[in-house]
Amino acid sequence: MHFDRPTAGERFRYWFDGVMSKGMIALIALLALGSVVLIAVVSLVITVLGLWPDEQKSFDETFWSSLMHALDSGTLGGDDGVGLRAAQLVVTVAGIIVVASLISIISNAFDARVEQLRKGHSRVLEQDHTLILGWNSKIFAIVNEICLANQSRRSSAIVILAPGDKIEMEEALQAKVPDPGRTRLIVRSGDPLDLGDLEVASPRAARSIVILAPDGAEDPDSAVIKAALALTNSPHRKQGRYHIVGEIRHSANMDAARLVGRDEADWVLTDELISRITVQTSRQSGLSEVYTELLDFAGDELYFSEQTALTGRTYLDAQQAFADAAVIGVLSAGGVLLNPPAARVMQPGEKLILIAEDDSKIRTAPAGRPDMSLISDLVHHDDAPDRALVLGCNNSLGSMLAELDRYVAPGSTVTVVSPAAIPDLGPYKHLSVTHVPGDTVNRSVLESLRVHEFDHIVVLSDKDDTSPQRADAKTLITLLHLREMANGLGAELNVVSEMLDDRNRELAEVTKADDFIVSDKLISLMLSQTAENERTNEVFQALFSSTGSEIYLRPADLYIKPGAITDFHTVVEAASRRGETAIGYRIIADKRNKERSYGITLNPTKRDQLTLVPGDKVIVLAES
Repeated sequence: MHFDRPTAGERFRYWFDGVMSKGMIALIALLALGSVVLIAVVSLVITVLGLWPDEQKSFDETFWSSLMHALDSGTLGGDDGVGLRAAQLVVTVAGIIVVASLISIISNAFDARVEQLRKGHSRVLEQDHTLILGWNSKIFAIVNEICLANQSRRSSAIVILAPGDKIEMEEALQAKVPDPGRTRLIVRSGDPLDLGDLEVASPRAARSIVILAPDGAEDPDSAVIKAALALTNSPHRKQGRYHIVGEIRHSANMDAARLVGRDEADWVLTDELISRITVQTSRQSGLSEVYTELLDFAGDELYFSEQTALTGRTYLDAQQAFADAAVIGVLSAGGVLLNPPAARVMQPGEKLILIAEDDSKIRTAPAGRPDMSLISDLVHHDDAPDRALVLGCNNSLGSMLAELDRYVAPGSTVTVVSPAAIPDLGPYKHLSVTHVPGDTVNRSVLESLRVHEFDHIVVLSDKDDTSPQRADAKTLITLLHLREMANGLGAELNVVSEMLDDRNRELAEVTKADDFIVSDKLISLMLSQTAENERTNEVFQALFSSTGSEIYLRPADLYIKPGAITDFHTVVEAASRRGETAIGYRIIADKRNKERSYGITLNPTKRDQLTLVPGDKVIVLAES
């Protein structure tokens, strides 16, 4: 095979390109070499031709003089003789070019380095930080909550590694999280699926790692699972176990997620969780406020505490032993047990699961003395069949109806209103489902449904085919129609709506809807809680399940005689007799008062006096 022999010019250009590609140091070295060669040649000419006017100087002295001319152009003014001036002029001009080139090279290299640092590729040196991998609309709520949780820490940090532009991400965080308190927010730009980029965020030193699904991805779950795989199977992984928290949107992907995460990851199944909460809150007015109170770090939250003084005492004794905390269950070697029997004896090593404002509030006090004469003996009757109305349709409808079927009495009905046909659903054990074609923002369609005759109304967000803002706009319009119709009929509607963007919640409150489910916000809160304490995920999974004990708001007259002046010690005793755990109450007179948490009081001080009247509710953990 015949090849053309490269010319000398081609060889030189090839060599020069190779040198140029080696960066700033190679360029400086090349300039220095060229300058030395030029100065040496000019110095040799001056020495050989004897261009010094007064006396002949050696080559060394001539070289030094020429070097000074190259570095300082003002030196040229002291030369005598046409030949010397001409020779040194060449050196001086070359020096000006070299110095200018050198300044340009250094300046460009410095600017490039600064830009590289601004892009966020330097390794994080934090220890015991919270690491968030990925970026989506939930990140601001998560960062806010973790900042609140870190207020009791002297020094803390949140590190975010996401593919976006570092400057843009930092500006967004500054706008949405203006006061992070003692927590430092550190952003790095990189792909969480890339092992090299992952090392930048120092995952081995992190206290906990939250993995977020990217917005707009066709298969967001695969990105979350791959990020977990990059952590657990990395050749540079740490020796101990990670504390990983991630969101999975579709239940079909849970097996793969558990296989990858093993015992190092807690997964929040978002679609199923929202379906469960939607069903539970649609059947109980005010329940979403209770869940929000439990999930966020402002106000009361979950704690785990071992109280050796209560070992050998009963669960009821433990409930009455705290004045400023509400005991809701026990954490044993077998896992989480919510609302155990009142006579269950506390074993050594077991921890109590409590609701408290702060861990400093978890301290025992002399047991209260319930007033047995004020305890009601009314009997709770089984619920009658429900009539539910679902306005809208999305991919959560099937799981929501399946969840609802576990709660309602036989003979219950659900009417689903949506423009398009709904998929085949059921069969269900207790429910019958009817589809009504129609647009839920159309007033005439809503009026034809006789909405006041339904026990519960659920407004589902059209999140599958439209943007979050457009979907929330449709929800708001539907809510406004419902509220105006209720005012015209003089009816009280039990409405639960799904909002995708928490910023729209305040707008929705103008409609006075009874409860709101903010999908992103609730998932963000749960991810934050689990990141701070992995055992809380077990508690929430048990609370939101249709089996075991859940939260109910039940008529107060089932526990305390109406109008009696009592305290919460007595309410706890009354609930215990029914096999339940009392954790709060709702005053019906404050149902519309946002400043009073819509009448909800969670974990009240047990010794304070209160009066419960017909219509008020007691918040309990119960099995059914």
